[in-house]
Amino acid sequence: MIVMKFGGTSVGIPENFERAARLVVGRLRRDPVVVVSALAGVTNLLVDFCREPARRRGLAEEIAGRHARLVRATGLAGADLELPLSAWDEEAALHLDTAGPLHGAARDRVLSWGERLAAALFAAKLRTLGIPARAVDAGEAGLVTDERFGAAHPLPEAAARLRDSLARRPPVPVVTGFIGRTPDGRATTLGRGGSDFSAAIVGAALGAEEIQVWTDTSGLLSADPRIVPEARPVPRLSFAEASELATFGARVLHPKTLLPAMERGIPVRVANTARPADAGSLVTAEAPPDAAAWKVKSIACKKGISAVTIASTRMLLAHGFLARVFEVFGRHHIVVDLVTTSEVTISVTVDDDAMLGRAIADLEGIGRVEVRRDLAVVAVVGEGAPQRIGLAGHLFTLLGGVGIGIEMISQGASRVNLSFVVREEDADRAVRLLHRGLGLDLEVVEAAEPRRE
Repeated sequence: MIVMKFGGTSVGIPENFERAARLVVGRLRRDPVVVVSALAGVTNLLVDFCREPARRRGLAEEIAGRHARLVRATGLAGADLELPLSAWDEEAALHLDTAGPLHGAARDRVLSWGERLAAALFAAKLRTLGIPARAVDAGEAGLVTDERFGAAHPLPEAAARLRDSLARRPPVPVVTGFIGRTPDGRATTLGRGGSDFSAAIVGAALGAEEIQVWTDTSGLLSADPRIVPEARPVPRLSFAEASELATFGARVLHPKTLLPAMERGIPVRVANTARPADAGSLVTAEAPPDAAAWKVKSIACKKGISAVTIASTRMLLAHGFLARVFEVFGRHHIVVDLVTTSEVTISVTVDDDAMLGRAIADLEGIGRVEVRRDLAVVAVVGEGAPQRIGLAGHLFTLLGGVGIGIEMISQGASRVNLSFVVREEDADRAVRLLHRGLGLDLEVVEAAEPRRE
């Protein structure tokens, strides 16, 4: 059994929608379970619906129109959309006279409609191709979560419930990504990367032989193609390498996606819906190191970073100081990426400073606090690369040669990642320089392990 997850561009563009459906048909002998995202752009419209009361009526009509246009473009019957669209109209009507933005449970319920409508249409398309298929609400199928609306996490019992619910095939289940349900039945959303996370949860619950993420790029790339146009797919990566790339800015996968797959040892394949013949990337527990001199596979970049430095002479030879600092970040739900320390200071990076103001007030009781904003983390990723003699010197010689200063360095904590912080305005230049200077723009003939159709 395989899980095939299709992203927003895979189901939101008529040509890709058709290709995605035929990709499922071509893999019927592998017993596919499908997971779909909302049509590209629809979740943004739903977010605006929640946030802007004055525009709700027009936005509700635009959301309905997006799906109606897809129905016409892909030759589906209007009746395929009638029931789900009627249900959306009823949901939207509940909020048209509501003053103010929608929050919490109400917001998650509205956001869930992007995936619900997409699943209904994709299942209908499979049926037109002669494949028994049914749209499945992941929450109703057993993806029970906690009550952290907007960033819900599955509860331990979700796996058994999903396994019991989805084991009965055919028909082919077309499962909503991104959404779950609290034990008392309220819709939740899993947050950023939620549809990929849903696919991994379903794959782990069912013991899939492979989780396939079909998107608009031919795998995980050697750099962000918006920064480095000549970036190339990386054929083979380990879970550790892919996790680092996802954490530090690779947009194809979200870090949470890999956790269920890692726990069950299930390979994750990233492929291009528009170019299904491309080999894509295969992520497994172990992957061979890059054969190039520096063993670097990819360079990731995450912008919008803030660095927080806490300095205190009380840190010198004191126990418990770091525990106090991280207790403050934990209490304010602030995720820390990089950490460096000296005898009397500790510096950390965070990528969401919405709660930073309150945390700083608490940190000032520990020591003197300095915050630097408008920074970026650049991560050089590859199995064994950080231990490669001369790599760090080579990197910083390249950067210093063009006047790019290093604000902070993190090396040694990971066997696959050497990270450093630069000013955000220098980030793109640094990535392009290192991609070329480490030879990642050279053509690579290695392919990922061949796909089984």
